[in-house]
Amino acid sequence: MRVNLITNPSVRSQSSGEAIPLSLIIRPACGLPGDYELPIDSRALLQLLRQQTDLSADVLQRFEKNLRAAAGARLLGVELSERVLTDIGYFID
Repeated sequence: MRVNLITNPSVRSQSSGEAIPLSLIIRPACGLPGDYELPIDSRALLQLLRQQTDLSADVLQRFEKNLRAAAGARLLGVELSERVLTDIGYFID
């Protein structure tokens, strides 16, 4: 499934070390409703994207740089398998 990934820095906790606490919004890229919000940190998100997508190293590097910006970062049209989406809680039976 193609999704848009939108991050916002988490206001609930302070960043410790290199991992930045984030609020990740997963939104269907096709424009249908179905937003899902997931608390995650930058390290775990980047690991997920490296292991579960075919995004290039350049795209991931730019995204990581944007994660450190106060406004957050976006990745549009990312292909995530149903298994990955289910594992993170996006699909609920």
